[in-house]
Amino acid sequence: MANYNDNGNSSTNDEASDSLKGFGEVVKAFREHRGLSREEFAPKVCCSKHTVASVELGRRFPPPQFPELADEALDAFGVIKRAAKHVSRSNPGLATWFLRWAALEREARWLDTYECRLVPGLLQSEAYARKLFENRIPPLSDEQVTEQLTARQERQRLLTERPNCAFSFVLEEHLFLRRMGGVEVTRGLIDHVLEVGSLRNVAIQLIPLIREEHCAMDGSMQLLETPQLERFAYCEGQESGQFISDRKTISTLQMRYAKLRSQALTPEDSADLLKRLRGAL
Repeated sequence: MANYNDNGNSSTNDEASDSLKGFGEVVKAFREHRGLSREEFAPKVCCSKHTVASVELGRRFPPPQFPELADEALDAFGVIKRAAKHVSRSNPGLATWFLRWAALEREARWLDTYECRLVPGLLQSEAYARKLFENRIPPLSDEQVTEQLTARQERQRLLTERPNCAFSFVLEEHLFLRRMGGVEVTRGLIDHVLEVGSLRNVAIQLIPLIREEHCAMDGSMQLLETPQLERFAYCEGQESGQFISDRKTISTLQMRYAKLRSQALTPEDSADLLKRLRGAL
């Protein structure tokens, strides 16, 4: 099974799927041993019964607090907590970490994204995303391209289905000057970004092409906060990804992102710049 990040990069995660299924079987075995239904067990781990089912079936990573709460609720002697550590360390490739990040996105209180390589997946128009997938090396089949477009559009529903989650994006102006896919694709992309930016829970800011001060030259980053007020970060590159839970590192990235927002144009001025860029096409 292949999974794709914002750039369409892929890696197989059969090992990750096996470890997730194994973890789910462990949880299910202890739950059934205690005579609890999923509905009865869910409140004990601060999750819905649907989340419990997804974890037990190996379809998603357990939420950060899940292993400890489950271990305590099921009197599992530390087995569930140890099993969770095995899941997080198996197959430390891009797809594994991105799956874990994607699971956290669905529950985040806020999500901050700085991007300097391409327009983030949550903001991509269909034509722009298609062009990214069509430019993948090794090439994807038509079926794979369609499959990934569908997955991307499903993920983008977060912006409208989670109105209480605050989404912040800081993007480089040059992402729109590249004209990926041509003029028409770029026009459609700008229109789409402007439409998304009009949502009350979304703020989009641009870093002008000419900017004498810039505090995030080390690359792109994403930050979020969970309902349990835990904070995580995610960074990615060529065929690699890094899920970050170290508090000191996250604090550093948060300081950079806060400074970066002050160096970027306001959302209103950013929208005006996008309109000017569109008019110049």
